[in-house]
Parts: sequence; C-alpha cells; structure tokens
Amino acid sequence: MKLRDEMPQLEGATTWLNSKPMKKEDLMNHKPTFIHFWSVSCDICKKVMPKVNELRDAYKDELNIVAVHMPRSKEDMNLNHIKEIAREHGMTQPIFVDNQHKLTDAFANQYVPAYYLFDKDGKLRHFQSGESGMKILYKRVNRLLGIKRNK
Repeated sequence: MKLRDEMPQLEGATTWLNSKPMKKEDLMNHKPTFIHFWSVSCDICKKVMPKVNELRDAYKDELNIVAVHMPRSKEDMNLNHIKEIAREHGMTQPIFVDNQHKLTDAFANQYVPAYYLFDKDGKLRHFQSGESGMKILYKRVNRLLGIKRNK
C-alpha cells in the first residue's frame, strides 16, 4: 500500500476474536483507524504488544483499532494457540484471523509487526514495521486527531 491509498475491505477472515465480524464501513465512523499485523510465532510482535495495548488504551475513544493475525507457517494457524497468545498478551481489540492471507494480500503486507494508520476517511496516512518507532506512531496519531499529547 502507498500513502493515501484507500483502506481495503475487511474480507476473508477465518474468524474474528473479541468482536463480531466487522466491515470497513463499521470503521468509517468519523475516527481514524489503526490496523496492526502480528503473528503468534513473531517474538518481536510479543515484545511490542504492551506498547500497542498502551496506544489502544490511550486512544480508545478517539481511534478504531483492529489487530490482524497473519500466520507465517502452518503451525501459526492453530486457532486455540492464537486465542491463548492473544489472551496472554492482553489483546482485547478485535482480531481478524487471516489464515488464508486474504487481508494480508489486500494490504500487500509482508511484515510482522506492521502498523497502518488510516484517517477518518479511510486513506492511509502512515505505515511502519518492526519494533521501533512507537514515538513516531504516537506523533502520527496525534497529528491525525489534531491534539497535542506527550508520549
């Protein structure tokens, strides 16, 4: 995806955790949307999850947040294991389980962790991957929300 590209439809989930199935239109409610890709076999994903959860909690009223579980191997597709890791890491946000890589392909995403920030109109405004850069992510969220907040 390139900056200003339209958010893909949220289609093809194997299942949804922590939520009923959602559509892109459910997120177009005058709030920006943060979508993060992760995997149960990704140690970096687990390491940064407390920071992702911190962002989720800090902006819970101002930002839609959706996690996408992107399996990296056949072993990553075990739904009970995905549920267990999500619970262990305090993931309460909706989780799109993408065992067939339908949303992963729609995003042309190749990385975990990967972070996509869309404005309230569904246009991509920021992308990053890897374990560093949470300060930048906070700055981008604040800019989209038009607020000054130290983080």
